[in-house]
Amino acid sequence: MVKAIRMNRTGGPEVLEYVDVELGAPGPGEARVRHEAIGVNFIDVYFRTGLYPQPLPGGLGKEAAGVVEAVGEGVTDVKVGDRVAYAGGALGAYSEARNIDASVLLRLPDDIGLDTAAAMMLQGLTVQYLFNRTHKLKAGDTILFHAAAGGVGLIACQWAKAIGVNLIGTVGSEEKAALAKAAGAAHVINYNTENFSERVLEITGGKKVGVVYDSIGKDTFIGSLDCLQPLGLMVSFGSASGPVPPFSLNELASRGSLFVTRPSLFAYAAKREDLEAMAADLFQMVSSGKVKIDINQRYKLADAAQAAIDLEARKTTGSSILLP
Repeated sequence: MVKAIRMNRTGGPEVLEYVDVELGAPGPGEARVRHEAIGVNFIDVYFRTGLYPQPLPGGLGKEAAGVVEAVGEGVTDVKVGDRVAYAGGALGAYSEARNIDASVLLRLPDDIGLDTAAAMMLQGLTVQYLFNRTHKLKAGDTILFHAAAGGVGLIACQWAKAIGVNLIGTVGSEEKAALAKAAGAAHVINYNTENFSERVLEITGGKKVGVVYDSIGKDTFIGSLDCLQPLGLMVSFGSASGPVPPFSLNELASRGSLFVTRPSLFAYAAKREDLEAMAADLFQMVSSGKVKIDINQRYKLADAAQAAIDLEARKTTGSSILLP
């Protein structure tokens, strides 16, 4: 038996239950991983509330790091004793240990700790594909990145600085503004005291930006479109304030033939070779010191509900992890 978070219905943090579950031997293609740390991400909120459907009763969590304890028939990508991390596969990372499809597991370099790995896989791989595949950024580009002091945002600030990209970040407080600036943001806008669309126009001298990366959703979507140059790209990769409501395609035409995409990590990392290449890029950025992973909140696995409360209240900065 192992401890795990389970939910029998969708809803608020109160639906998360800390229970004993039986863990059998890994099946064909699976590995059993003993978790040392578990990542907390906003996608967990989407599954818990039902915005993203899942079969119930079920587990929660898409990201963790630990040590392989056993492997099932046909597994060749990992072996017993390997230090591994993942950001995909079936839900269920909120647990002391689990069986998971071995194809999503990535062996860790010796210089990356398990806590760091659990805090960086989903967020770091997200930045990797946003900056390299959704739109290939180059030195000298200017972009707008919302929630610049969050887990994804702080990685993005550092990554942008490392490749010579001018990142304009939005945040919700002066404390968060200082964090984003220290991480490498060229400019920071506090959207609670400033109109971010007007400030982007001022910062860029009226030129606006070529790409907006928006994980906020409903509250920022139209304002984000107003920040884009003609033929610019709106990358809507999250819905922290709620889903983007239906809108007329004329909103894109009237602003200069804009493009919009709604990407997800799991589509970009669906092929094993793509996942490995993305992870190698992320590991190199972290190992080189160009990107530092800030774990600013640590919770016991049993306190997963409190972690969810803090995340949704936007009280967190950087990354959060659960410790079994």
